[in-house]
Amino acid sequence: QVQLVESGGGLVQPGGSLRLSCAASTSIFSIYVWAWYRQAPGKQRELVASITNDGRTNYADSVKGRFTISRDNAKNTVYLQMNSLNPDDTAVYYCNAPQSSIATIFLWGQGTQVTVSS
Repeated sequence: QVQLVESGGGLVQPGGSLRLSCAASTSIFSIYVWAWYRQAPGKQRELVASITNDGRTNYADSVKGRFTISRDNAKNTVYLQMNSLNPDDTAVYYCNAPQSSIATIFLWGQGTQVTVSS
């Protein structure tokens, strides 16, 4: 069973930055698309950013220009650089490989909590 381990979250002030990491227990090279998702309290999980194996990226409008997704196939790790954070970014962040608009290939990991507050 593939394990996804997210890390790098924490408490940050508005305007601050964090870099999230997602380590997979399998080779990520064979998976074409990887993505970061987030789930805020009382809300549905939403896709934040995605990246293909050839480096094409896509972002939710709410994070465009502030977040950057990247992947290191050699390290089996996907990253999310988050800048100019605001309280609306507070959520648990997860990574996974999208299978469709609503399904993912792997089971969810534990996620990493990001809290933006002064």
